[in-house]
Amino acid sequence: MFVLLSLSLLVVDVASVTITVQNHWAGGFQVEVAIPVTCDLQGWTVSLDFDQDIKSIEIWAGDVRQESPRRYLVSSHDYNGEVHTGTSLTLSVIGHTVGDISPSLTAFITDCGDGHGGTLPPGATRTPIPRTSPASTGGGTPTKDYADALGKSILFYDAQRSGKLPANNPITWRGDSALNDCVVGGWYDAGDHIKFGLPFGAATHVLLWGLHLFKDGYERAHQLDMMYDMIKWALDYMLKAWNPVTKELVCQIGEGLADHHFWGRAEDMTMDRPCYKAGAGQGAGDIAAEWAACMAAGSILFKEKGDTSYAAQLLTAAESLYAFAKAHPTPWSGSSAFYAPSTSDDEICEGAIWLYRATRNQKYLNDAREKWTPSYGFALSWDDKKIACQIMVYNETYSGSSQLKDPIEGFFKGWLPGGTVKYTPCGLAWRDMWGANRYAGGAAFAALAAAETGLNTATYRAWAIEQINYMLGDNKVDGGCFSFEIGYGSKYPKSPHHRSASCPDIPQPCSEANLHASGPSPHLLLGALVGGPDVNDSYVDNREDYVKNEVAIDYNAGFQSALAGILHLLATNNFPPTKNACPCVES
Repeated sequence: MFVLLSLSLLVVDVASVTITVQNHWAGGFQVEVAIPVTCDLQGWTVSLDFDQDIKSIEIWAGDVRQESPRRYLVSSHDYNGEVHTGTSLTLSVIGHTVGDISPSLTAFITDCGDGHGGTLPPGATRTPIPRTSPASTGGGTPTKDYADALGKSILFYDAQRSGKLPANNPITWRGDSALNDCVVGGWYDAGDHIKFGLPFGAATHVLLWGLHLFKDGYERAHQLDMMYDMIKWALDYMLKAWNPVTKELVCQIGEGLADHHFWGRAEDMTMDRPCYKAGAGQGAGDIAAEWAACMAAGSILFKEKGDTSYAAQLLTAAESLYAFAKAHPTPWSGSSAFYAPSTSDDEICEGAIWLYRATRNQKYLNDAREKWTPSYGFALSWDDKKIACQIMVYNETYSGSSQLKDPIEGFFKGWLPGGTVKYTPCGLAWRDMWGANRYAGGAAFAALAAAETGLNTATYRAWAIEQINYMLGDNKVDGGCFSFEIGYGSKYPKSPHHRSASCPDIPQPCSEANLHASGPSPHLLLGALVGGPDVNDSYVDNREDYVKNEVAIDYNAGFQSALAGILHLLATNNFPPTKNACPCVES
């Protein structure tokens, strides 16, 4: 959780300390420490003593040495050691913690007799600065079962699994498939059976980012173990698809046109499934960097889970794959007929940020800053991740300047009512006809992530929840209370554009006739978020309509992470008041 507050800081009377605190969040905090200088110095050392264990700290103004989990010494660089009586020595401290904690801190310049190693001189006293309450956006009443929606979304990803299915497979109508692929496993992209590298990486990244930010949301929904199981399926595939020795990356499996001419079960595919690779002579910077971001994020999460061996494997692969992306930054063009990339800069930014978070190596943060851009993104989508880069760079390097926050606020100014994004009569932010819910769900998650940095917290949180509420029933489709997530509530799509779900149980035949068949699909594709309505809130549950009724792994990603964020707000008593234009009123 990222909330504005003041840290409780112990002030040393003999050298009065003024604190300007920025924030704390799940996994860290940031605080400005200004220490009055009481003697002339040609080099200084500051002792920072915390009342709780701190994993590590970063201070750019000096060299940090950890004496213990609660004591850190910071020494001046060669160029900034000269300070004089009557001035202040200011340090910007970023701390990394386990969980969301608000530690107390005592700061001394050890060279001026204001204490040594945290010990006060005789007669000195410490006076705590009063702790302020966290900024809250609570007071709202939830109208949806967000935990149920989250659990069902996880099941959709389980239904998209390719390869040899595990014994605990919860989707009884799915079996083993594509066992002869050059890399077995992964997720099928949508209602088809291709494994595209870019949307696969984009979806996995958003899901991991959401888990990293809102793990308590998954815990509240009792879905944390299921989420780890689900996301590991994607990470395992990435590890197998990258060969660090030959420097080859499998970017796509399956040929788009041949696949789209087949309507049937994944288990029954007989067409060739070519293996498309990027190597030393072919760029794939976008896919490689995005996957590196996923594996670096995964290394952090699985280390926290206690699986240090798997975490180390992910981090090693992430660093080598990121190096490949930087050496071959040209976007992958092999999927351009379906997913045409624009640039690799935003993906390289994401890869760099997560590797910085996993390693604390400054070179990665420098790379992310280099790829940062002030231009506004179109959406948080499979191709456009500028807003993700901007939020994460802001989160890691916040200095209070408008340079870093203006692009984030500008993005949401365009998305919120009154901006450039159209709205349906019932209030869905309607960015595009292709996957309207996908874009709104991604923006909702981005808004919750931005709110965690302290930006426009109440506004962004309320707006994000209202977008998800629309998808879960606050609309007038089919008389109202219609959920665009299959299986949630009493009214939802029953005929998604999805091959395997449209087929009856094996061994009954399945063909293109099942695409055109009327009535519900034989299998319920639980948790899938369909593309959504047109700009007038019009929607018809028609399997043949691949615009409004398509499902895809990137459609659910932002939606699911937003659900986790909403559950996080409930877990922390920060659920804000909301006001949807067409609230569901059950008859």
